[in-house]
Amino acid sequence: MVLPSRRDLAVRALLARHPLTDDQPLAALLDLQGVRDAANDLHAAFDEVTAPGRPVLHTFAVKAGSLVPVLRLLDGFGIGCEVASPGELALARAAGLAADRIVLDSPAKTPAELAEALALGIALNADNPQELARLDALVGAGREPAGPVGLRVNPQLGGGTIDAMSTATATSKFGVALGDPGARDWVVRACTDRPWLTRLHCHVGSQGMALERMAAGVRATYELAEEINAAAGRRQIDTLDIGGGLPVNFGSDEVTPTFRDYARLLRRTVPGLFDGRYGLVTEFGRSLLAKSGFILARVEYTKSAGGRPIAVTHAGAQVAVRTVFVPESWPIRVAAYHADGLPKRDGPQVRQDVAGPCCFAGDLVARDRPLPRLVPGDLVALLDTGAYYFSNPFGYNALPRPGVYGYSADGEGPAVLTTLRRPQTVEELVAEYGGDC
Repeated sequence: MVLPSRRDLAVRALLARHPLTDDQPLAALLDLQGVRDAANDLHAAFDEVTAPGRPVLHTFAVKAGSLVPVLRLLDGFGIGCEVASPGELALARAAGLAADRIVLDSPAKTPAELAEALALGIALNADNPQELARLDALVGAGREPAGPVGLRVNPQLGGGTIDAMSTATATSKFGVALGDPGARDWVVRACTDRPWLTRLHCHVGSQGMALERMAAGVRATYELAEEINAAAGRRQIDTLDIGGGLPVNFGSDEVTPTFRDYARLLRRTVPGLFDGRYGLVTEFGRSLLAKSGFILARVEYTKSAGGRPIAVTHAGAQVAVRTVFVPESWPIRVAAYHADGLPKRDGPQVRQDVAGPCCFAGDLVARDRPLPRLVPGDLVALLDTGAYYFSNPFGYNALPRPGVYGYSADGEGPAVLTTLRRPQTVEELVAEYGGDC
C-alpha cells in the first residue's frame, strides 16, 4: 500500500474545502512544514561554519514570494527580508518586520527611497557612483544613516547556464564593475572616505550558476574588504552581504544542492569570512520556497493535433511565465490526479502536451511529456513552484490570480489549510484594470 504524501493530502484537503470550480479552476498550495524545514536547514548550515557570537542575518528575497503571510511566516523562522522596490518594502513592513531585519537592494532607488531607508534604519546597498553621490548629499544635509550602508560590487566572473540569471557578467547592470579601468581603486577610496560606508554586497547569480563560481564571487568580495580595511587602517568594512541565488533541482523531489553544501564550500574557499571579523548577510529566495509549493489546475479539454495528445488546463503563462517562454531553462515536473484528488497512476504513460489557457500557441507548461493519459476533469499539479510562480502572476489575457493556501499535514489525518491569498474576483480584476476610474 502506498501511503499518501503530504502533497496528496493537501490536494484532497483543498478539494474538500475549496473545490476547483468554473470560477476558480486552479489554486496554489504551499507546504508550511517544508518552508520551516528549509529555514531550519539554512540556519543550521551557517551555524556550523560561523564563529560563535558573530551576527548572521539571513534574509528572504521578497521577489521570490511576495505574499505578506509568507514573509510573516519566514520572519517567525528567523528569516528577514531583502527588498528591491517600494512595493516590496511595503510588503515587508506590512508583515511586521523590524527595520534592522530588512535590506534594500533596488538598482533604481529614488532619492525619496534612499531618504526613507536612512531614516528608518533599513540596511541599503548602493548600486553605483551616482547613487553614492545622492547618499553623500543626504548625509551632508544632516540625514545620518540610522542603519548600515553598503556598496554593491560586481567581480565580473562570468555567467552561468541561464544568461538572464547571471549577475556577475562583464556587462551586468548590477553593481560597480571591479575589472573596469580605475573601478577597484575608486571603490577603495569611496569606502575609506566615508566612515558610514561599512558593507560590501555581491550577488553572482542564481539558477544555472555553479556553486564554485558563487563561492569565487564571495572570495573576491572578501579580498576587496581586506584591501579596503588595510588602506583605511581600521575595520572599515565590518559586514559582507553575499547575496543569495542557491540553485534548485527541478528534476526530482531531492533537495540538491543543499545549504550545507554551499556553506561548507564557502568555508573551504573563504575561511576568513567565518573567523569572527565580519558579520554576514544572505539573501536566498527560490531555494527557501520552491520545493514546498505546487499549483493545481483542472483539465478542461483534451484533444489531438498532428498525432500528439494535448491537455488544455487552467495553468499556463499567467502562473508559469518562465517555463512557458524559456522551457529549456525552466522545466517543471507535472503530476496527474483524478478529479477526486487521488493520484493518477493507472494506465500506460502517454506522451502529451500540457497546455495553459492563454491565447497564444506557445502556452505550454510541458511538451511531449510522458504522463497517464489525461481526460477532462482530471487535475494536474505543477511541482516545485513555491517560489516566483504563483506569487508573481503574468497579466496576459486578464486571468484572475489564483488563491494560495498554506497546508500542514503530518500523515495521520487530513491536511489543515490556511489562506495565504484569496482568489482574485472578477470585480477586483476589473478594478485593477481601471474599471473604477
